[in-house]
Amino acid sequence: MQAWSNKDERQYEHIKESQLDNGGSQRKAAEIAARTVNKRRRLEGRTANRRTMGTGNPRAPLEERTKDELYNLAEDHNIRGRSRMNKNQLITALRRSGSSSM
Repeated sequence: MQAWSNKDERQYEHIKESQLDNGGSQRKAAEIAARTVNKRRRLEGRTANRRTMGTGNPRAPLEERTKDELYNLAEDHNIRGRSRMNKNQLITALRRSGSSSM
């Protein structure tokens, strides 16, 4: 797993300090800051996490994305029957949807 960059560290400290200034506890401020930084890293495709809430790295081919990422993309494109599809079926359906990002 790739370590946090200097920018990630600065963002973490800034968010944490902001939470503390607003009266949050040290533990809660650290949790919110870490979650925020990790979410941004995940959305940018900079984590080793194989399960995701997002749609994966937009530069990656569909075949390199996880089934969860493909499912989320299919949901964004309102593809019917996606819950019953396997990875290859999701790729085919996404390509047929005619989205420019594929």
